[in-house]
Amino acid sequence: MTSHFELTQISLSDIPEVRIGHETDNNAKTGVTVLYFPNGASVGCDISGGGPASRETPLAMPETAANRLNAIVLGGGSAYGLAAADGVMRCLEENGIGYDTGFAKVPLVCQSDIFDLSYGSAAIRPTADTGYRACKKALAQTDTAMGNIGCGTGATVGKINGMGCADKSGFGWAAARLGQLTVAAVVCVNALGDIFRVSDGKKIAGLHTADRTAFADSVSAFYRNIAPRDLFTGNTTIGAVITNAAFDKAQLCKIASMTRNAYARCIRPVGTMADGDTIYAASTGEVKADINLVGILSAEVMAQAIENAVTHSKTSEEEYLRNIGKAL
Repeated sequence: MTSHFELTQISLSDIPEVRIGHETDNNAKTGVTVLYFPNGASVGCDISGGGPASRETPLAMPETAANRLNAIVLGGGSAYGLAAADGVMRCLEENGIGYDTGFAKVPLVCQSDIFDLSYGSAAIRPTADTGYRACKKALAQTDTAMGNIGCGTGATVGKINGMGCADKSGFGWAAARLGQLTVAAVVCVNALGDIFRVSDGKKIAGLHTADRTAFADSVSAFYRNIAPRDLFTGNTTIGAVITNAAFDKAQLCKIASMTRNAYARCIRPVGTMADGDTIYAASTGEVKADINLVGILSAEVMAQAIENAVTHSKTSEEEYLRNIGKAL
């Protein structure tokens, strides 16, 4: 007799193996999001962009020791914001969480950041204290908010012609259950390219015309100029998928690379030298599942998370233009 499993949408609060906390600076338009794993997690990573801002990502590489990570940090502030991990480590240490070296417990924490210095204040970035506060919230419970929160506070998209033609984006998540298997995706969408909805191919955020009355096309903007140029306008889409299926780091790196298909389906162009696109994949449980199935499902859930990041972060034209003005 063949078993039948139905894919069910669930909430992040239905997944006890991960807790998520945010710290948001609504004045400077930046923040930090902490993914805390109460029982630790095996983690792999895929980096497809040309300019990632990251800390301790070698912990997610299969060549390194198979120690379980305590947390993943997603933040704003570009490389400056990597200081947030110091506060996350301090918070975890205070709570007796970390790898026991025999002399001290050392929390194992990876971090990736977006470039959000062109929105809000470029002078104010997440600090160790920001990370500490976000971690305290993650230890307590999962925050299921989306949009302009945590790492997504200063996220924007469609920036090939500068911030005056770009669009607001943010933080999103989605999660699903298939039988005993759960897969969740979280993402901060801060891309050079435009964002499209998978279900119907409709553009939902990105490059605007100069007068901001209609959408323009980022790929066409590339085609109009074949000469080399500096496109460093502040990008990077960072995210993670979390599953209760049992995989080692090498397998999780493959799942992370399969999840990248969601970036390709939803973001055009993507993975450019002006992006720092990164995806973590975390295994928190012992459910036996096919790696191909989990990779396929991870991409599906991530695509929904990308859409949610955009649709939950809409701001008025007045507010958007005011906040890019602060950064000039």
